[in-house]
Amino acid sequence: MSELPQHSRSAAEASIAKLHARTGMSRLLGWRHLVLRRLSQFGILLLFFGTAHWGWQATKGVPLLTGNLSSSEFLGLIPMADPFAVLQIFFAGHILKTESLIGAALVLGFYALVGGRVFCAWVCPVNAVTDLAGWMRQRLPIPTLFPLNRNMRYFVLATALILSVVSGVAAFEWVSPIGMTHRGIIFGMGMGFLALIAIFLFDLLILKNGWCGHLCPMGAFWSMVGKTAQIRVRFDKDTCTHCGECARVCPEPQVLNLKKLEQTGCVIPGECSNCGRCTDLCPEDSLRFALRPLIHRPAVPKVRATSPE
Repeated sequence: MSELPQHSRSAAEASIAKLHARTGMSRLLGWRHLVLRRLSQFGILLLFFGTAHWGWQATKGVPLLTGNLSSSEFLGLIPMADPFAVLQIFFAGHILKTESLIGAALVLGFYALVGGRVFCAWVCPVNAVTDLAGWMRQRLPIPTLFPLNRNMRYFVLATALILSVVSGVAAFEWVSPIGMTHRGIIFGMGMGFLALIAIFLFDLLILKNGWCGHLCPMGAFWSMVGKTAQIRVRFDKDTCTHCGECARVCPEPQVLNLKKLEQTGCVIPGECSNCGRCTDLCPEDSLRFALRPLIHRPAVPKVRATSPE
């Protein structure tokens, strides 16, 4: 973030002081989206686990939620499938079942509306591990050892699809730490533990937000899907003091470019995961969730043409 003009520095410092002065209920509210995200992540895992191990049923003879994040069935009726996994299977040359196509279409449509990378912050079980590494990294003097361009994840995405074509199997599904973790929690941990430890150490010791923010091809896939998202983070430029606290906690700080926010009135969807960290932290409530139709794009002032003298 560029250096603030002198006239706004005092306002920014006042906002930071207001944030640090939070106590009691206001401090608890500052954790609300983190709590909701954990309830969502572990709640989904619990539904899978309870159905697999405790026989949870919607009605007699109808299992509640079977399968895993790659392919599942809800209420014994609604198929769901990971569109990225289905895309890899298609590239691998396999014939897709009708249920898989319907399930992928349903999941794709849902995330296209609410925001593709909502999956990363609200569903993916690896997110809790990377959040822990990020939290520890903020409190320890650990420098970045190996910087990477965030666009690297799109290269990994393309590589996974190419390898699927060459190998004839869904390449990323074989090594996906997300799939290994999810299946491990439900059916018993194996290599999933090693994958989680590797990601944790990579994010903690080598690169901040290294896996989710730079390498994960699923994050890249959902970034492209989420560009049509209807749930966005609205930005109020009149109350923003440019304190920079939002960018400090954001796992994708490039989406909080203040000049672009002033032009669009909201965070452009795609790489934003709608995790809610910035909305909870902002001391002036300049960032809030809102529906896209209710967000008004700021008017661009017209430049009056002047005739040459």
